[in-house]
Amino acid sequence: MTEHDILLGLGLTVALAVGSQILASRLRVPALIVLLPVGFTAGALTDVVQPDKLVGPDFSALVSLAVAVILYDAGLALDLRRLKGSTRRVVVRLIALGVLITWGACLGLALVLFDIPLAVAAMLGVILVVSGPTVVGPLLEYVRPADQVRRILIWEGSLIDPVGAVLGALVFQSIVAGGFGGGGAYRFGGFLLSLTVGLVGGVVAVALLWFTLRTLRLGETLGTLAQLAVVILVSAGCDVVRDDTGLVAAIVAGLAVANLPGFDMPARRPFFETLVQLVIGLLFVSISATVPPSSVTPVLLPCLVLVAVLVLVVRPLVAYLATGRTDLSPGARAFIGWMAPRGIVAASTAATFSATLVDLGLDGAGKILPITFLVITGTVVCYALTAGPVATGLGVVVSPRTRPLLVGGDPWVIALGQALRSAGLDVLMWAGPERQRDRIRQAGLALASGELLAAAADEAQLEGVTAMFLLTGDDDFNALASIVMRVGVDGPVYRIGPPDDREGAVAPYTGGAILFGRTLTRRALATRHAQGSRFTVLPTARPLQPQHDTLFVLRADGRLEPVTDQAAVTPRDGDSVVVLVPTLPGERSPSSG
Repeated sequence: MTEHDILLGLGLTVALAVGSQILASRLRVPALIVLLPVGFTAGALTDVVQPDKLVGPDFSALVSLAVAVILYDAGLALDLRRLKGSTRRVVVRLIALGVLITWGACLGLALVLFDIPLAVAAMLGVILVVSGPTVVGPLLEYVRPADQVRRILIWEGSLIDPVGAVLGALVFQSIVAGGFGGGGAYRFGGFLLSLTVGLVGGVVAVALLWFTLRTLRLGETLGTLAQLAVVILVSAGCDVVRDDTGLVAAIVAGLAVANLPGFDMPARRPFFETLVQLVIGLLFVSISATVPPSSVTPVLLPCLVLVAVLVLVVRPLVAYLATGRTDLSPGARAFIGWMAPRGIVAASTAATFSATLVDLGLDGAGKILPITFLVITGTVVCYALTAGPVATGLGVVVSPRTRPLLVGGDPWVIALGQALRSAGLDVLMWAGPERQRDRIRQAGLALASGELLAAAADEAQLEGVTAMFLLTGDDDFNALASIVMRVGVDGPVYRIGPPDDREGAVAPYTGGAILFGRTLTRRALATRHAQGSRFTVLPTARPLQPQHDTLFVLRADGRLEPVTDQAAVTPRDGDSVVVLVPTLPGERSPSSG
């Protein structure tokens, strides 16, 4: 391959990885549905999108380090405070039972369907036990199931990946050492040794991250680079000592950084998240490009049978056993049984181990990668096309109805909360001063616990809040919180406008949408409410008067869309509007909404 071919191949790989994800976002489908066929087609039609030629024998090592970065990022999203009670029991059972039952089923089916030796069937079976957050996460974002169901599936996908990778390395070592007939004691001891190496590596990574993030107090850019360097260094070191133990170290480090008090993690990680998305795209395009079309055709029909059994029999059985005697609803249990796509760890381990086994001359080893490729494609397409309708039919989809969190306890804010509640919304409120909290309780509105807004945001996330409105009397607080709290709510964060653009140390210089425009400021709303104006909800069929100020449009499906300085909101038939109505002469001024 010439230098020009290498440059063209690298450029095309990056362009296909990014372009596929852009196309998937436009089509509103998981990126994997586009990445796999694009990579496969590019590998079949071109001579330059060939990772084994572009990178050479180092491709497997680079794949392992890239997956470690992905799993570290997945660990950062796991909050141990939410892994409790029945959620923890279900996750542990799903991993334990899922590994045993899926491995056994795949091993037996592989022997029958593909006519391969026991060693290759065992290798294929352990590769296919994994799921993965890179596939499960986007599917759940699209489906939006109930919060507990989402947490269970994300935890399972994140934790089963390193377990499956370690088991895969043990089976691989057993085969290379002289066949798959090694004693059970050896394999169990090897598993414990690999787990120990990974845990020790995780501790070392946490110590290094504590030094870089906590002691040195690096900023967002240098802190992100330090995290990347530590994860790659420790994962590489662990893999040198014991194959695939770097994945265990990576997810342990991510879990620790996300959950140990004291880590100075930035609230937003745009660069790191962008890097992970790029890595995922590059891996899927590169790995699928290594699958020769000629190897897919002979195993296509048997793979369809394998996918059908995994989807219709194995996964429902695992979920039924794992979710028994829990507080999960029948619909939630059924949906968990309908969500087990294979992802990047299955692809990476198949690409890594199959190449070596083929070089060793093991009969049937060449079928591992195409079978894994087809199982990944089949499961992802199946779940992507059916997860939405299945979740809707089972009643586990989160309602599109907005649940707002109103931050502030002034009388006009409480009146607004009462108006939104009268419109049928489940309103949650928070305020710092105790007198304002007492006022909220007396108004009969739900009050988020905690003296700090961060604690309220944690509760809001747990209780399904989908929009935050910052309405306190401190404009600088509203401005800063609008930036910091964006990661604490599964939805947009808005702030009320300051009385004067020139007032405040922060408020005039902070971007973001301003609620109700530049004229209906905090001071204007408080003054007009004190003078007798009231918040009310009107159907769109009723014409608005010139003196009515529209604040929100409540869509027919319960979505709340505020008027801002950046966008007007147009009501449609069946919608309602929340307006500020002045008190007419002769009317008694209400004390609240």
